[in-house]
Amino acid sequence: MRTPPPVPFPLPVSLNGARSAADGPAVPMSPQALAESALAAVGAGAGEVLVHPRTPCGRESLSPRVVGPVLEVLRRTGVGVALSVPVSIAAEPDPAGRLERVASWTVLPDRAVVRFGQPGAAELAQALLARGVAVDAVVPLGGAAGPEPLAAFLAWPVREPARVRLSAELAAADPALVAGLRALPPVPVLLYGRDAAAWPVLRLAARCGTGVRTGVGDVTHLPDGRPARSNAELVAAARGVVARSVVARAVATAASR
Repeated sequence: MRTPPPVPFPLPVSLNGARSAADGPAVPMSPQALAESALAAVGAGAGEVLVHPRTPCGRESLSPRVVGPVLEVLRRTGVGVALSVPVSIAAEPDPAGRLERVASWTVLPDRAVVRFGQPGAAELAQALLARGVAVDAVVPLGGAAGPEPLAAFLAWPVREPARVRLSAELAAADPALVAGLRALPPVPVLLYGRDAAAWPVLRLAARCGTGVRTGVGDVTHLPDGRPARSNAELVAAARGVVARSVVARAVATAASR
């Protein structure tokens, strides 16, 4: 069997997102379950791991007593790729509180997700960069999302483009939304969708040659509609979609010469 072509960008896996145990057995809940799911996903080809740290009662948290232990468990069990956490209203409603939490972290992630539709996003992103944490700037596009998040990102002077990535959350696989990203600052771009939009957006991203993302945090079913049994299964399916797109682009390029 031939080895599929490599994925051109690290493929992040969203381990749990806003899911709960009610969303099915594929959702890892405890720190140990998160570590096991991360290891399997990396083994399937994930190049980054996004985890939403939670308290024992299931609430998202930015407390160093919650974030630190989760990151330590993942690293101690051998998850050797970049680890990312979200810094959002879901974990801390107050913008000043989010800044205080980031300043209090004793164990740092490699990356952090900042939603530019939320107040104080630019200040938060700058504070993370100052602590040595790379930033994924999330901008929702389409659906109910207005122009404000993208405008907020464009108004932020990106001084360290090598440590900033634009993560565009598309409500639908609309090529017009992607075309509008061409005038953005020179930062890497990742496209992703959620639930029904997840696989169509991933296919669009693969055709466009941008980064892609998958995982139970985004979608709980496979491209053929079957329930996903694990994050690793989703990663393997995503790599297959991207690999087929890489081959198709290579064939098209060769045919045009």
